[in-house]
Amino acid sequence: MSLALTRLTLSHFRSHRRAEVSVDARPIAIFGPNGAGKTNLIEAVSLFSPGRGLRRASAADMARRPQSLGWKITGHLTGPEGQHEIAFTSEGGAARSVTINDKSASQIALGRVARTVWLIPAMDRLWIEGAEGRRRFLDRMTLSFFPDHAQASLDYEKAMRERNRLLKDDVRDPHWYLALEKQMARTGALLTANRQEALDRLKAAQAEAETAFPAADLEMVQSEGSLPAAEADLREALAESRFRDMAAGRTLVGPHRTDLYGVFAAKGVPAAECSTGEQKALLISLILSNARALAQDFGASPILLLDEVAAHLDATRRAALYGEITALGAQAWMTGTGPELFAELGSQAQYLEVTEDAGESRVHIRD
Repeated sequence: MSLALTRLTLSHFRSHRRAEVSVDARPIAIFGPNGAGKTNLIEAVSLFSPGRGLRRASAADMARRPQSLGWKITGHLTGPEGQHEIAFTSEGGAARSVTINDKSASQIALGRVARTVWLIPAMDRLWIEGAEGRRRFLDRMTLSFFPDHAQASLDYEKAMRERNRLLKDDVRDPHWYLALEKQMARTGALLTANRQEALDRLKAAQAEAETAFPAADLEMVQSEGSLPAAEADLREALAESRFRDMAAGRTLVGPHRTDLYGVFAAKGVPAAECSTGEQKALLISLILSNARALAQDFGASPILLLDEVAAHLDATRRAALYGEITALGAQAWMTGTGPELFAELGSQAQYLEVTEDAGESRVHIRD
C-alpha cells in the first residue's frame, strides 16, 4: 500500500482562509504565480511529521494575518499502518495540538504513521553555509527512519542546557554535573548511533539504485576533535572537558557539534566545492535515496515535498526526476510557477492551480 494524504483541509492557515483538497496517491503538481500560496500548501503537509515543518516556523507565524484567529489543519492519511484522521489546531499562538483518530497524540506519534521528506530552495546552500543546517538535514533524514530520535534529541538538549547553566555560573563541584553528563552520554550516544545508521541506509540505497543523479559519500565529522560515539567515552569526554567548557560558557564536545561532510562520489570533489547545479543534484539524489531506503524500512515510500524543484532542472533532468518518483510510487507534492514545468509527467500526475484574490489564496483542481 502506498502512503498518501488523500484529503487536506486548511482553515486560517497562512494565506489560506479556507482550502479543501481531495487527491489520490499520484504525484501532485501545484502551479501558480509567486506569492500565491503554493509553498504554504505544502508547508501544511509537512506538519504531518514531527517537528516545526519545512519553514521551522512557530505556530503563531502560521496564523492567517491580520486576523490571527488561530488555525486548523485536518487530513485523511492512508498507508501501511492503516487509515488515519489527523488534525492540528493552534489557538492564540500556542504550539499546535495533535489528534490522531480523534485522540490526543504527541508529535512523535506522527512519525509512526507517516513519513515525510522534503527539499526546499532554502536548502540549496546547505553545503556552503554553517554546520547547523547540515546537522538539521541529517537529523531530518534520521528522524524519518527513527521516530524516537526526536525525543532523544530533546532529552539531550535539555540536559545540555542545564549543564551550560552550571558552566556559566562557574559551578565547580563535580557532583552537580554527574547526573546531567550521564543523561547527555546516554542520549548523545543514541543520537550518534541513529545518525550513523541513517547514513548507512542511505549509502546502501544509493549503491542499489540506477539513477540519473550523482551519488554522495557522506560522513559525520566533529567541528573540533573526534566524536566520542560510545556512551562511556562520551561521558568521560564531558567530564574531562569541564574546565575548558567553563571558560567557553558552553559544552564543546558531543553530538550537538557534529557536522555532515559530503563528497561528489564520482568526481571525488567535496560538495562545498561543486557547482551550484551539482550541489542541487546531490541534494535531489539524497532525497530520492532517503525515499528508497524508507520504502524498504516502512513498507511504503514517504510523502515527498519538493518546492520549486524543477525550476533549475533542464527537461532531461526533470524527466529523470519524475520517472524516479513514479517508479517509487511516491505521492510527491511539487510546486512550480507554471504547468509546463510538469509536462513530462502528463497524466501520471494530478494538477492544482493556486491563485491569489484580494490577499486570499485559492486552490483549483485542473485536468
